[in-house]
Amino acid sequence: MLRNQPFAVKLGVGILAVVLAVGILAPVLAPHDPYQMGIPYLRPCADHLLGTNDVGQDILSELIYGARVSLIIGVVSALVVTIVGTAVGMLAGYLGGWWDRVLMEITAVAQAIPSLPVTIVLVAFLSASLWNIIIAICITAWSGTARIIRSRVLQLRELPFIKIEQTMGASRWYIMVRHILPNLWDIVFIRGVLSVGSAMLTEASLSFLGLGVIGQKSWGGILHYAFFRNGIINGYWWWYLPPIFCISLSVLGFMLLSYGGQRPPERRN
Repeated sequence: MLRNQPFAVKLGVGILAVVLAVGILAPVLAPHDPYQMGIPYLRPCADHLLGTNDVGQDILSELIYGARVSLIIGVVSALVVTIVGTAVGMLAGYLGGWWDRVLMEITAVAQAIPSLPVTIVLVAFLSASLWNIIIAICITAWSGTARIIRSRVLQLRELPFIKIEQTMGASRWYIMVRHILPNLWDIVFIRGVLSVGSAMLTEASLSFLGLGVIGQKSWGGILHYAFFRNGIINGYWWWYLPPIFCISLSVLGFMLLSYGGQRPPERRN
């Protein structure tokens, strides 16, 4: 499947496969219970490879379990954002008329709203839970995808094979589903993959500010405690550098994977 893909895509798949495996196999891979307290501020040693935090919890185990929350929020948010953005863009671009005017006005409003401040306010208002964070991320994140999809649909609907389908009496919904949507694969794939990385960064930002998922480990949450419990000031690199590395590596993996969708559009019957 990856034989003809660029090296960047293969590298991205490899990175994400490791991150996904770590998240799924967290109970097996974690050397300790991440919620078990012990001796605080231990330096890296044989029993605690990344030391312990301010309450004695094993940082490596926290890191392994933290992959779960970051991936769940990233993937689910990206799925919702991509579906909504694609649907809005297709309807606005192909149907035109008042559909286009209304949907693009809504999109313009969503795009004009600063996403991170609004997400922070929504999470603070709704309470910091897994699904509330996903909802807050999705409120405005779909608008960019909708605009890009609409632009491509405006081009596709003028192509000869679409005009032929219209002349033969095919319904608008049939044309959109059967001919327009398959030719949007490259954009949908790229936007969807990049949205995962963006959502993971947003979740890390929220967790760093203390608005993460309550009672669950996340990479942003580890950074939050490392910063506010003076881990950074005291130079406890084993506390704050690993989550930064994991977040950066995961986002890089999704960025590299997005190169797999960069191919010219083609007609699919």
